[in-house]
Amino acid sequence: MKVSQLMSSSVVSVTPEDTAANAARLIARNNVGSLPVCMEDGKLRGIVTDRDIVTRCIAPESDPETTKVREIMTRGVISVPPEADIREAARIMSGEQIRRLPVTSEGKVVGMLSLGDMAKTQSFDMEASKALSEISMPPRKYGKDN
Repeated sequence: MKVSQLMSSSVVSVTPEDTAANAARLIARNNVGSLPVCMEDGKLRGIVTDRDIVTRCIAPESDPETTKVREIMTRGVISVPPEADIREAARIMSGEQIRRLPVTSEGKVVGMLSLGDMAKTQSFDMEASKALSEISMPPRKYGKDN
């Protein structure tokens, strides 16, 4: 099965110049956990999550009405093309410990794939379950004993 068959194609996004407050309102209004950050031409530049807003804006006591998304977004976002195999997308999500994966075509966002999207399909509930389990594990710590 291909990513395009499970992804959500109605994607709400923000630009790097939007404010954290606007991103928070869009996240709440659309009941999502993250928004792709795109340029006006639709090219993916990053992703901003509800957690980014809390830890990079609210907790350090920055003003969400004036803090730009570009200041708090995660850069270097991993994405997959719509024709990617869903199992490969699950492996990426698991390996990178992410719950949502932008779907891009020629650098432009065309959808979002979440663990929830995979869990809704019985044929992929095991992959979604495994990915969630691995995502939920604390990151490995490397020390002198490892």
